[in-house]
Amino acid sequence: MTHPPASLTETSPPATTKSSAARKYIDAVLEQSFRHLFGPTATPEQPRKAEVVSIANLTAALSGYLSKAELKDIKSAFHFSDEAHLGQYRQSGQPYITHPVAVAEICADWKLDAQSIMAALLHDVMEDQGVSKTELAERFGPKVAELVDGLSKLDKMEFRNREEAQAENFRKMLLAMARDVRVILVKLADRLHNMRTLGAVPMEKRRRVARETIDIYAPIAHRLGLNNTYRELQELSFANFNPRRYATLEKAVKAARGNRREVVGKILDAVERSLTDAKVKAEVTGREKTIFSIYRKMRDKQLSFSQVLDVYGFRVVVGSALECYTCIGVLHALYKPVPGKFKDYIAIPKVNGYQSLHTTLVGPFGTPIEFQIRTGNMHEIAESGVAAHWLYKNGSADLNDVQKRAHQWLKSLLEIQSEAGDSSEFLEHVKIDLFPDAVYVFTPKSKIMPLSRGATALDFAYAVHSDLGNQCVAVKINNELLPLRTELKSGDIVEVITAPYSKPNPAWLGFVRTGKARSAIRHYLKTMRLTESVQLGERLVEQALKAYSLCLSDVSPENWEKLVQWTGNKNRQEIFADIGLGRRVAAVMAKRIEVLVSGREADAEGTPRVHEGMLTSSGHGGASVVITGTEGMSVQLSACCHPIPGDNIMGYIGIGLGMAIHTADCRVAQRIHKRDPGRWIDVAWAPQPGRLFDVGIRVLVLNHRGTIARVAGDITSADANIAHIAMDENLPAESTQLRFLLQVKDRIHLANVMRRVRTNPDVMRITRDKPSEDGQGRPDAHLGMRITRERDDI
Repeated sequence: MTHPPASLTETSPPATTKSSAARKYIDAVLEQSFRHLFGPTATPEQPRKAEVVSIANLTAALSGYLSKAELKDIKSAFHFSDEAHLGQYRQSGQPYITHPVAVAEICADWKLDAQSIMAALLHDVMEDQGVSKTELAERFGPKVAELVDGLSKLDKMEFRNREEAQAENFRKMLLAMARDVRVILVKLADRLHNMRTLGAVPMEKRRRVARETIDIYAPIAHRLGLNNTYRELQELSFANFNPRRYATLEKAVKAARGNRREVVGKILDAVERSLTDAKVKAEVTGREKTIFSIYRKMRDKQLSFSQVLDVYGFRVVVGSALECYTCIGVLHALYKPVPGKFKDYIAIPKVNGYQSLHTTLVGPFGTPIEFQIRTGNMHEIAESGVAAHWLYKNGSADLNDVQKRAHQWLKSLLEIQSEAGDSSEFLEHVKIDLFPDAVYVFTPKSKIMPLSRGATALDFAYAVHSDLGNQCVAVKINNELLPLRTELKSGDIVEVITAPYSKPNPAWLGFVRTGKARSAIRHYLKTMRLTESVQLGERLVEQALKAYSLCLSDVSPENWEKLVQWTGNKNRQEIFADIGLGRRVAAVMAKRIEVLVSGREADAEGTPRVHEGMLTSSGHGGASVVITGTEGMSVQLSACCHPIPGDNIMGYIGIGLGMAIHTADCRVAQRIHKRDPGRWIDVAWAPQPGRLFDVGIRVLVLNHRGTIARVAGDITSADANIAHIAMDENLPAESTQLRFLLQVKDRIHLANVMRRVRTNPDVMRITRDKPSEDGQGRPDAHLGMRITRERDDI
């Protein structure tokens, strides 16, 4: 990049003959040219100066652990990136290449491998400069190209809003990270340098980037054990999102620092002296809280600034794990421990691999003192996490425990992705799993399972395996049968009880807490609903075709292709699903099939589409649709009338809701039939339904002691199950009306139950619970004390 030759301005003759307007025009053109060449803020008088960017610091850091051949490849990547970003500047005014170099230096501090450093130098060339993945693969190898591609945003795609674009970009990055963890390490280095230089960005964007960082990237750093990066990202996010609060707290901390020096020195002297007497070699240092941690504790615990700052923190680094426990004994002998404040993360590490002993003591002047005791290796892992001792290898056997934990978490992301419906849903599930707090529970075989705080027993089942969660029917927590929604506590021993017939319940989504459980349940429900809708749609079409003496096997593949084109669906399964969900009418489809099969192709295009309102139950023709009660979500037995085998029934196909089964005398169904008669079809019970059915009964009893127990005993002795009991009010004091929700096989079984209950001398009347005009059962308050027994109404 060069300035225009001086001869253009110095040797040209003065433009005395040109008009003033011409001179202004020339000046404008020259100014536009300078701004094009040197950036929007440059002027012809002061063009932007070229700045030489050096990678001497980077190569010095890398030479300690990389070979000369690898350094040569890294220099080649730098020159390629420098050339690609030539003429591009950051908003701070610096050449853009300074950013990739700074990102590479952060990666070098983490001792990442040569491919990671090259990806850091090249991470923006695809996104900003249009360099193709193929070109990168040819010049620097497929691994580097994959890393850079995983770091590149999806700017070429169109999204409805910023949130959708963010979710899709995040999904792309996490999937690349699940295949290769180096993607997220380079991305965190990129985000860290961007946050360090965020001051040149407009305030609105600063707040948006800061919010995204503290919501997503800081938790990822914590989840991977990069605690130094985690704390710095939090601090920088707080400083940019709430600059005034940050400045106020920073000023207060600096003012209080001098007053604390004497107390800190006294505690350090006492601790070092005690450890020396106990012959424990240790390095003791004071820990100062970050501004953000002070703010968060003030906000969450409603504390004043002085209350937060009066807690002193120290870190003790010793030589071995055994010395950690020796050290805790020395400290507890020196100062009194606070009950309940000792935590052993060495025996049971945190979910991100963090290991230390934590204890809180009451120091001089009654001040609380927090201690962290760890070994040197634990300290390095606590600060650098998955990046500690990093040498990338393909075999998991070469990974340390922290890296193995990280890879397990990344593997779980792939499972969530495969079950999530879209990017926003995937982002929602992952955010749930990024919460840093965790509880630690045990399997019956004493294996430790970390779960998010607030996780339930059902979350535990899904954490073990998705199939275990799908078939879960009960759980034992510490050998006690408890509900699936029971919240787990650290130390619980959890045993899952399964049954092959069990399947997820939509109500489970209301209490599960982990992303894996939520995504697995949603995936199962979507899949099963689609499968069941296809099966129902196929049966409805088969029934409608009987009116034309046809069946589905009469439809040729060519005619199916024509039907797919006619409906606009992708395949025949989608056609059946739409019919099963009530989006299409089976009779219309049957008529279309009849036209195609009969060969009246010319009439097919002119065949009028039958309006759904024109169809009646007789319009569907043929035999009734057979109901077994085990169809799943696509066929629902209405709660307003509780149909059971033996009842006369009819089916209502609501738009997008599948089919609802009502009894023929259901008042709710009769009202809907008057309003929308075209959506009702003939249905019938299968000869041997495959389940128990809910049905309601009302029992008017004398108000004697033990009556409810005796009536319940009569019901269970008739081999019926009681699902629910309710008691109606506003009756005479001498009588009570009980309402039972029973589970029976069919109408005959119900009659046997009612006959058995009627023999009870305390029972005045028993009837089947039928809906009122509003669809709810109502008590027969007018019966009063009528003792005359009437015929059972079932």
